[in-house]
Amino acid sequence: MQKTILITGGAGYIGSQTNLYLLEQGFKTIVFDNLVYGYEEVVPKESILIKGDLADKNSLSEVFSNYQIDGVIHFAAYAYVGESVTDPQKYYHNNLVGTLNLLAAMKEYKVDKIVFSSTCATYGIPETLPITENTPQRPINPYGKTKLMIEEVFKDYYQAYNLNSISLRYFNACGGDPLLRTGELHDPETHLIPLVLEAAKDSSKLIKIFGDDYDTPDGTCVRDYIHTLDLASAHFKALQKLLDGEQVCEFVNLGTGQGFSVKEIIQTVEKITQSKVQSQVSSRRPGDPDKLIADITKANSFLGWRPENSALDYIVSTAWAWKNREIEN
Repeated sequence: MQKTILITGGAGYIGSQTNLYLLEQGFKTIVFDNLVYGYEEVVPKESILIKGDLADKNSLSEVFSNYQIDGVIHFAAYAYVGESVTDPQKYYHNNLVGTLNLLAAMKEYKVDKIVFSSTCATYGIPETLPITENTPQRPINPYGKTKLMIEEVFKDYYQAYNLNSISLRYFNACGGDPLLRTGELHDPETHLIPLVLEAAKDSSKLIKIFGDDYDTPDGTCVRDYIHTLDLASAHFKALQKLLDGEQVCEFVNLGTGQGFSVKEIIQTVEKITQSKVQSQVSSRRPGDPDKLIADITKANSFLGWRPENSALDYIVSTAWAWKNREIEN
């Protein structure tokens, strides 16, 4: 029997890629999105799209009363780290209160399975690498704090209400859908790869390198980049575990286990695009660690997952194809 999955934030960057993946696996999907940062055009007609906000308890109740929902994948969140520092109320209200409203609706309608889009930002600045699920969680911004608070809520709801959850802490999401159905459309854009691609497209744009004196091979920060296709497959595997009846409250890192520096990203973009990227070294940003790299041992053992689409050339190539498609349209 076909399962129905509610995807909050399913019109966003990672949510839309996961929605496409679930449709390919034979699920029926309901996308619930306020379209503040999501885009209606990346939700295929095979999905049911409901424009709604997690702050609106009535619209949530309508969804759960109108459809027999088998599980939830929860992406809906504001995710600009800098903005979370300058406007924390926006983040605590949307991310934390919105999630509590969602969980209340799930409890009322007896839906006990949720996969949660968490983040490596819950770890803050780690003392050791690679980062395991047992690395101390010390977030340094309100965005990371909201995600950690939600993880704590899951622990309590598992004990009290038997809510089964798998929280996926992913590292740097990137890349575009190879069939050009969705990709990165942030406004403003803050992620490195699309910014470097924009600079490759427009020679008047300059990439600022925030510090070149870090303890890394070339002095620039190293990050673990993971393609949204791999993130989508991990969400599917986590969902399947819950649908198969596992009673769990688990937390899993999603990355590749290796990192690339800012300069390596720029060099790869120049190679793929055959364009020169203008860059300039600027002062360090406060709170930027030298390296952030995931240990993905648990993702492999618990989910049976490993990244298959996260070679840097492929990430940049698919993001570049999406960027050109986006500009042309």
